[in-house]
Amino acid sequence: MGNLKIKELTQIGYADNKQRSLAVNITGRHFKHYSKAEVIDLLSKIRQQPGAYLNNDITGKIAETFINNKNEAVTASYGLKDQHAPLNIYGEEYIELSAIKQMELALKLPVSLQGALMPDAHSGYGLPIGGVLAVKNAVIPYGVGMDIGCRMALSIIDADERFLKRYNYQMKQAINDHTHFGADGGLSKSQYHEVLDSPVFNQTQLLKKLHGKAVKQLGSSGSGNHFVEFGLIELYADNGLNLPPQQYLALLSHSGSRGLGANIARYYTQIAMGTCKLPREVQPLAWLDLDTEAGQEYWLSMTLAGDYAKACHDRIHTNLLKALGLKSLAKVENHHNFAWKEVLADGTEVVIHRKGATPAHSGELGIIPGSMATPAYLVMGKGNNDALQSASHGAGRAMSRKDARENTTASAVKKMLTDAGVTLIGGSLEENPSAYKNIETVMAAQQQLIEVHGKFYPRIVKMDKE
Repeated sequence: MGNLKIKELTQIGYADNKQRSLAVNITGRHFKHYSKAEVIDLLSKIRQQPGAYLNNDITGKIAETFINNKNEAVTASYGLKDQHAPLNIYGEEYIELSAIKQMELALKLPVSLQGALMPDAHSGYGLPIGGVLAVKNAVIPYGVGMDIGCRMALSIIDADERFLKRYNYQMKQAINDHTHFGADGGLSKSQYHEVLDSPVFNQTQLLKKLHGKAVKQLGSSGSGNHFVEFGLIELYADNGLNLPPQQYLALLSHSGSRGLGANIARYYTQIAMGTCKLPREVQPLAWLDLDTEAGQEYWLSMTLAGDYAKACHDRIHTNLLKALGLKSLAKVENHHNFAWKEVLADGTEVVIHRKGATPAHSGELGIIPGSMATPAYLVMGKGNNDALQSASHGAGRAMSRKDARENTTASAVKKMLTDAGVTLIGGSLEENPSAYKNIETVMAAQQQLIEVHGKFYPRIVKMDKE
């Protein structure tokens, strides 16, 4: 075993002289037959799970330095690795350099093992949107994002274009009556879903406080790029839904966990940043060890927020179909702001963060939208390991919200929508079609990741009017 360096110990969380001194002396005496990599791995495990090493005569003294009087892990400081972990980029020519740099920085975290950038990627907070990050035994609240469980849901409806033409007015009325957009509030008529009865709401003080907000906002969609839209989908032959290849009426929605998820994200990001000290440029990517109480609480809360986001989509689809007397033949849905426990191709157990990326395991169906005036795609994942079994979650922004407001006029947007045969209810210049990358280009850049099983054309779109 070679000599351990202070920088190497700092990178794995050995923040003070006592910890570093004990680590060097004890491993030097008792683990001479270990390679340096094996010693660093052992010391990392002691740092992450000190309780598991307390009763060992050799490692107990090191473990004690990571335990306080309440038997909880103490604050630790970490440095960054000299080289970033492996990164695969899809559609690199369409991705701004700042997003790539942001992802490379995240891959220098001591817990980072592998990353990927989807072709819709652009700079975000913490991780870039379209970034996928695999880490070891930890979760990064800001890597999941503020809108935990933001997701797509597509209902294939037992009707076609004739219904759309005949009942166009009624469909517009229904989408107005049974959806709600905006940063606060919810539908005028109270909603119910079994998620509201989840015992998890009683497992932390934060979740208890947020239950009332969850009740109020159930079935609503929030603001920004969230939408509910009716359109027509052309299903291809041999599609993954096993439906006849023809045109169907369809309902597509995009939104997340509302105030519940946002409050969970803020609360646990602060805890992570308070206990996991990182260099300033990556401090928002502070993580929670999954073996700590805070890590377990966040995971529990994140999972509940994901279930709640699904419940909101369930209410939107159920309410709209019921109001119009329509029947769903099939439904496709999945998260794109979430963390999952998965296994890499080499057998390593990891936590994969998909910040604005669609899960694309082999045989898994998903939806990739373009914009309010461009198609969305029904896709099936190919399980590409280099991409961490992921795909893009949309076309991705080509302009910032500010640039979109300043470089587009209302009349220009109206013409785009008219040309595409789309009726927009609400909406804003920030979300106009020219603010997004070309969806066809984005789809072409990820042929290794997914195959297309259908193409959806929006016709009636509702978004928040900001």
